[in-house]
Amino acid sequence: MSEKQPDRNNKIPFEEDNYTHNIRKNEERRLDRRTFMKTIVGAAGVFAVSTLPWGALAMRELANGGEKSYAKAAIPGSAGLRVGEAVEFAYPSEHDTALLIRLGENEYKAYQNACTHLRCPVVWDGGRTELVCPCHHGFFDPANGAPTAGPPRRPLPEIALSVEADGVYAIGVKRYEA
Repeated sequence: MSEKQPDRNNKIPFEEDNYTHNIRKNEERRLDRRTFMKTIVGAAGVFAVSTLPWGALAMRELANGGEKSYAKAAIPGSAGLRVGEAVEFAYPSEHDTALLIRLGENEYKAYQNACTHLRCPVVWDGGRTELVCPCHHGFFDPANGAPTAGPPRRPLPEIALSVEADGVYAIGVKRYEA
């Protein structure tokens, strides 16, 4: 029983079982160069338009000099604070924690206690008289909030204070100067 097989190997291209029979060239050419460029330009346009609200917010921030008004708030525990001690408080909102440090008889400093490196909480080390970020061993000068060691490169945001007879009040957050 020998049927004669068709002679396939001598035809180029093969009539069947070749590797190009499933390619549909008309459908594969839908994304040609022109369509691709239109897609890229359209995507760039959508991206540019989507950033406009953020630009408007930044312009509004820069137009008024970046000064915001904050409510005056009494710092709890500030009246009995001794020299070399610190107390934690929340300012300007209840979710923003800060540290008030008494450096001298009439010298107080307050900083937001989120490290400028990765926002870890900064603590007061009274023995070394430094502000310490325990996450990455960053150190800050309590006199001006400037980083003295470790990965932080920017100073801690300072909180403006008003020292009155009955205690210390937070009255604003100083703008970060680059």
